[in-house]
Amino acid sequence: MDISELSMSLSQNKLLSAVGTAMLGKTLDVMEGQAQLLTEGIDMNAPSLESLVYPTSGTMIDMRI
Repeated sequence: MDISELSMSLSQNKLLSAVGTAMLGKTLDVMEGQAQLLTEGIDMNAPSLESLVYPTSGTMIDMRI
């Protein structure tokens, strides 16, 4: 392996490393955005699925003596 091949090989490795790091950064940004949207979607004050299916469920108490 001569000097020029070694130089090209090291340059390609450096480029691939830089591209991989940039791709990882973009992936982390996307994942952070998705996690934020997921946490905003899980709202404790939102109606439950059961209350959407049965809207009158749990709204009245029948008491008879």
